[in-house]
Amino acid sequence: MDITPESVASLLNSEDYGDRLTGINQLRELDPKAAFPLMQPVINDSNVRVRYAAVSQMSSLGVVDREKSLELLRDRLRNESEADVQAAAADALGGLKLTEAFPDLVAIYRQTEEWLVEFSVIACLGEMGDPRAYDLLVEAVNSDNHLVKTVAIGSLGELGDQRAISVLQPLVTDSDWQVRSRLVQALDRLGGETSHRLLQQLAEDEVEQVAEEAKRILNTSTER
Repeated sequence: MDITPESVASLLNSEDYGDRLTGINQLRELDPKAAFPLMQPVINDSNVRVRYAAVSQMSSLGVVDREKSLELLRDRLRNESEADVQAAAADALGGLKLTEAFPDLVAIYRQTEEWLVEFSVIACLGEMGDPRAYDLLVEAVNSDNHLVKTVAIGSLGELGDQRAISVLQPLVTDSDWQVRSRLVQALDRLGGETSHRLLQQLAEDEVEQVAEEAKRILNTSTER
């Protein structure tokens, strides 16, 4: 049976949430311009699994209408009751680089008690590359949550603000090797003489995975 806008619309209007989930998955088979209008109603579906599936597709379908996508994702970020859907909304905002939502993302980070939402907001801000995010990312590097801390390191690297190097420097001796591993990647993105020196230190790291990655980056930079 061919997948058409009409057949997908029928699934999305079904009272069975399983049918609606199937319809959301089948939207991938349609032209984005046809899929986007069909997606909009199910973003506010009564079933959390359906809402999550719909919001998760917005990073690809949202390019059809960025203004409408901003409106829909802002609503889920502000008014969603489930943390995983809120997190998916933040992910989509980052994927679409909708920097207009920056104030909303900061507000949600301040308000939420859900680590998953904090994680997605910090990852989103790095992906957006908005320079306004610097102070919040520095704050997140000091988070008590390991996953939020590591993603903040990566996001500072993505942001590319050279001030981050002095913030990240103490992490060369962090007790968590995963933090040091993420630090290697961030320093590679930030570049510069100080980053190079810190990478030389990390190339002597006691954890082979960290040391080898630092050596690879140093070797690559030498060949340039």
